[in-house]
Amino acid sequence: MSTVLYEKKDRVAYVTINRPAAGNKVSLELVQELSEVCEEINRDDEVTVVLLTAAGTEAFCAGSETESDAAGSLALIEKPVIAVVNGDCFGEGLEIALSCDLRIAADTAKFGFPWLESGTIPADGGTQRLPRLIGKGKALELILTADIITAAEALDIGLVSKVVPASELAAEAEKLVRGISTKAPVSLRYVKEAVNKGMDMTLEQGLRLEADLYMLIHTTEDRSEGITAFLQKRTPEFKGK
Repeated sequence: MSTVLYEKKDRVAYVTINRPAAGNKVSLELVQELSEVCEEINRDDEVTVVLLTAAGTEAFCAGSETESDAAGSLALIEKPVIAVVNGDCFGEGLEIALSCDLRIAADTAKFGFPWLESGTIPADGGTQRLPRLIGKGKALELILTADIITAAEALDIGLVSKVVPASELAAEAEKLVRGISTKAPVSLRYVKEAVNKGMDMTLEQGLRLEADLYMLIHTTEDRSEGITAFLQKRTPEFKGK
């Protein structure tokens, strides 16, 4: 049985971690399959947004059974990636969620970094992505205490952008990705590039990057289509060119 399920509908890539009996924990097989799926998504110009979820209702990903760079593979996807956290999101699972661009969660989900309880530390981006998202102080608190927090607490500190009842999670996720999928593919990639690279630049450098990408957008067919569609008062038909 595949540990990662992949399906494409219209412009949306659906990626599902598929080890529910093991709490969707990361295995060597899952790392390899996820890496291959991420590479395929980057090669596929028809995909504009990615939805990452997990099988079952108990865990998004409760940790790892092996040393892993699963989060690193997801972080290399050039299109927006939305993590749909349906249950326990611990250790490597939280690192995977952090590597995505947006996170929405069921109200039953829980989050935590229990690494220090076993005498180790996050090793797939946790110490770097978490403080960039929620700030140094809160990130250190979560890592040093190894506390498990609720979805509501995760929302309060900015770890997730939305929390909904578990029964509504799938519908809310679908609504979100469908809305994003209608946008111009090149613009989506450039926005992600500007924000992610800009985080590691000075403000001046980031503004220059933004300006450069903005000018590049004006050379695309999608930009011309956007203007034409606006003038004709119709929905644009973007092609990612």
